[in-house]
Amino acid sequence: MDLDISPQLRIPSSELGWRFSRSSGPGGQHANTSDSRVELIWNIADSKAVSDEQRQLLLSRLGSRLTTGILVVSASEQRSQLRNREIALDKLAGVIAAGLAPEGPPRRATKPTRGSKRRRLAAKQRRSDVKAQRRRPSAE
Repeated sequence: MDLDISPQLRIPSSELGWRFSRSSGPGGQHANTSDSRVELIWNIADSKAVSDEQRQLLLSRLGSRLTTGILVVSASEQRSQLRNREIALDKLAGVIAAGLAPEGPPRRATKPTRGSKRRRLAAKQRRSDVKAQRRRPSAE
């Protein structure tokens, strides 16, 4: 089953790898005997489904989630392995779509207002007063 990210991007099932393990959480005795936790693995660096531009964009934006160019998404929310597979596919599609989404408009730098500065300093002073009340009284 291929993974549809957008009308222009489809990842073939041959590029996806699956790993299964025992899941923690609900399930009772059933959880001790079935491998319902799912890990979905996709190698971005070797993928033929994405263009070179898309690959570079994904590698740069998802860098903290990658291990040597490989994206791993896990799902163990449900007791059923089949349902966890569907959840993992949805999660992977969401991560890839977010990684390929265009950037929003740049933030316009602003200064804090005079009122917000006053409120911040007043809150700091109140907190300081509370902490000062906890101190031992001086010997004087």
